[in-house]
Amino acid sequence: MTEEKAPAPSKTPLKMEEAVHVEVADNIPPDLEALLHTEPLQGLTDAEVAERLAKFGPNEIPETKTNPLLKFLSYFLGPISYLLEIACILSGAFEDWIDFGILLAVLIINACIGFFEEARAESALDALKNTLALKSRSWRNGKLVEVESSLLVPGDIIALRLGDIIPADCRLLGIGVTGEITEGTLQIDQSALTGESLPVQKGKGSTAYSSAIVKQGQMLAVVTKTGIHTYIGRAANLISITAEEGHFQKIIGAIGNFLVVVTCVMAIILFFIRTWGVPAKPNDSVGNRVKAALLEVLVLTIAAIPVGLPTIMSVTMAVGASQLAKKQVIVKRLTAIEELASVSILCSDKTGTLTMNQLSFDVPYLSNKGNTTDNFAGTGVPYSEQDLLLNSFFASEPGAQDAIESAIRAAAQNRVTILKERTEQDHNIPGYKVNNFIPFNPNSKYTEATVTDLSTGKQFRTIKGAPQVIVRMVGGHDQATQAVNDFAKRGLRALGVARSIDDAMTTFEMVGMISLLDPPRPDSAHTIAECNKLGVAVKMITGDQQIIGKEVAHRLGMNRTILDAHKLIDASIDEEALIDRCEKADGFAQVIPEHKYRVVELLQKRGYLVGMTGDGVNDAPALKKANVGIAVEGCTDAARSASDIVLLASGLSTIVDGIKTSRAIFQRMRSYALYRIASTIHFLLFFFVSICAYGFSLPPRLIILIAVLNDAATLVISVDNAQISYRPDKWRLGQLITLSFVLGFLLMVISWIHFFVAHYAFGYTIDSYDDYPDEPNAGVLQTIMYLQISSCPHFVIFSTRLPGYFYENAPSWVFIGCVAGVQIFAMFMSIFGVRGLDATAIGWGWGVVVLLVSTVVFMLLDLVKVAIIRRWSFALTVKLYPTKTRKAELEARTVKKIVKERVYRNIEKARKVLYMTMGLVSWKKALENRPKLLTGNMSNTVAIN
Repeated sequence: MTEEKAPAPSKTPLKMEEAVHVEVADNIPPDLEALLHTEPLQGLTDAEVAERLAKFGPNEIPETKTNPLLKFLSYFLGPISYLLEIACILSGAFEDWIDFGILLAVLIINACIGFFEEARAESALDALKNTLALKSRSWRNGKLVEVESSLLVPGDIIALRLGDIIPADCRLLGIGVTGEITEGTLQIDQSALTGESLPVQKGKGSTAYSSAIVKQGQMLAVVTKTGIHTYIGRAANLISITAEEGHFQKIIGAIGNFLVVVTCVMAIILFFIRTWGVPAKPNDSVGNRVKAALLEVLVLTIAAIPVGLPTIMSVTMAVGASQLAKKQVIVKRLTAIEELASVSILCSDKTGTLTMNQLSFDVPYLSNKGNTTDNFAGTGVPYSEQDLLLNSFFASEPGAQDAIESAIRAAAQNRVTILKERTEQDHNIPGYKVNNFIPFNPNSKYTEATVTDLSTGKQFRTIKGAPQVIVRMVGGHDQATQAVNDFAKRGLRALGVARSIDDAMTTFEMVGMISLLDPPRPDSAHTIAECNKLGVAVKMITGDQQIIGKEVAHRLGMNRTILDAHKLIDASIDEEALIDRCEKADGFAQVIPEHKYRVVELLQKRGYLVGMTGDGVNDAPALKKANVGIAVEGCTDAARSASDIVLLASGLSTIVDGIKTSRAIFQRMRSYALYRIASTIHFLLFFFVSICAYGFSLPPRLIILIAVLNDAATLVISVDNAQISYRPDKWRLGQLITLSFVLGFLLMVISWIHFFVAHYAFGYTIDSYDDYPDEPNAGVLQTIMYLQISSCPHFVIFSTRLPGYFYENAPSWVFIGCVAGVQIFAMFMSIFGVRGLDATAIGWGWGVVVLLVSTVVFMLLDLVKVAIIRRWSFALTVKLYPTKTRKAELEARTVKKIVKERVYRNIEKARKVLYMTMGLVSWKKALENRPKLLTGNMSNTVAIN
């Protein structure tokens, strides 16, 4: 601790604001209340501090860190990883070290990519801890000393002054730093905590929250809550309980579980058939038959595993993250890219996100009774906007930190001609001299200046203050009163401005009413419109009053259905009804962190994927709870830490780029998933039947070569051209699996056609070269099937990359080159043979024909794909995969559709009646005016006829 000399009492009067702010929550238990009656200028003793520090703990947010090793090992979990690990163990057990090494390398590569990409993107800052002030001034042992903020305890007396970050929740004592009683108040900026756009005025007995900033005034306060118990600590607690599995993990888990179940079922059946049903060598011992059957199961397992699925998904998202970074969108959690593409509702914090978070001069009311005898402008005409701003500038204090004063002075300097040339430090006003200035007084509720017009030598007084006070001073003004009421209905703050018009300077005339509003960002309205075009509904969330929310929504082009957030915690309302309200509302007002969290939670229960934007501590819990948390430019460390995506550019304009890019990435991942599942089903079905019926399979090395090379080539899908959707993307697993089954089954049919033609028409034996090296055509059939199984499913990715026909959006040349290059390599390897890879030469004829057939087949399968997608519907999903939940959802959709159709029909009927009525009225008026028209020119007569 370092001792500090007590400062002198502040003489600076307080600026104009509204009544003392009403607290959001300040529940102090009786046992804690008993500890808060500390003598202000004595403070706590060292012994009391030590005792309370042991009881309440340090004034800091507890850290939660994940062990890096455990995090790395977590990437070896999951259904697909389990399949790889099982195959790897079986390969090692049978001493197939080449396959063992390949599979182990794939496992490690998958884990490394996921771990390092996510670790690189994560924030290294402990956000909530860093929002606390590092040092504080506190009365201890009768001295004002500087202490570590983390050592503050309930009952500590702290000094709050201009610019201080409040270190803990505290109660203002109405006492100056050196002990003088004060009736003044503090202006505190707590927008980062509560979302209010303006600093609030707090006096004796009010609670000031940790991490808020003192904008004006000085006062002693007693610490009431510290650490996790503070207002910001409650936000930290909400963040800690929102660690849920992401949407992308659930989807990949569902796909992986499906493949695991199918593979395991087929592997078990195959094992029993080849061991006891139709063994390859019936005369062998049971042990040898079991070993042979396990080897065949290993082949089937290797064939079924989509070894590249985790890698390609991670690489695709990593490349997408790099693309977004160029557009000033930083992705902290890679899977958030996929989830952003599926977001259908975007909840956006108003203050600082949709708006500028600073007061701005809005359209004013101007009095039309300009002084005709001695107007200060010398024109004798009604007052103008420049007159209003110049008078208000006279009655403003230079350098004031007050938000209202700053807004008015800035507007005057930007718009009043004679003020444009002067600087902020230059207090001289060309042509005028301010003789006297009286600051704001809470009793009179206005500021005043006495001014001399240097051109005439005459003096006059200008006043600026509360509208009702100014109206009373000018002897009443109905139009001004109506203007104030109109401003209030629109949520605008009003200030009255008047000036004296007589030599005694006692009679005042209204100049006008200033209106102030935290204005929307220039790009916010366009961003919201763009989001709507992309099928994303934007809901505004604000801590301001409902009326302010309605006005901002109107200016942003949104509907004005703004719900009071307190309705969200109404115990008398059924939760389903609350969800309906959230769904229909365009925004929410007077919210606190728990409300924002509740909004996201309710919308998620209805099945929406929700995005949440924000910049303050108050947004952090909802950012963490949302499927995609988006911290905007200038955000607090708390918001940045809780979010998945951080915007570096101001406003929300970059979010549109983010949505479009994420949807392109989604299409790439979905196209790969469809191709890979169809390919896996093709592998499983073909090899299961071929092994059971013919004992035919490919050498494990060729199977692994297909999986590794094809997936390696498919990596470039991460930079392929993509066709984005103009509605939120969904995986539609029912459609994905059904389509994969159909394509996989048809691919299997094509493979069997090749098998039968080669085996029966050309007489190629099913025997391998290793078993029968003296057989003339041994191994040829295996190589033919290798080339067909490698190329035909691989070319299908040119179809699966689009929901429409493959030619509607051309793939990138890099993608075409990589896929074609792998298959040309496979073709030449098959044509000439590579004995080390168990590939027997098949000649030019078979090599070229197989590749040409694969090309034609993918075009035919493309027609099947388009037909299924176009005929797919939710009703079809319910029919194919009926569940209780789906049936209920289908019934609800049907009812909603019927109601909507009835409403549209009634609207159409009403429109027709209205048009008929308007037509009759127009015709009647035309007949009444006919004589007049006939006396005019011919064009009028023709128009009526």
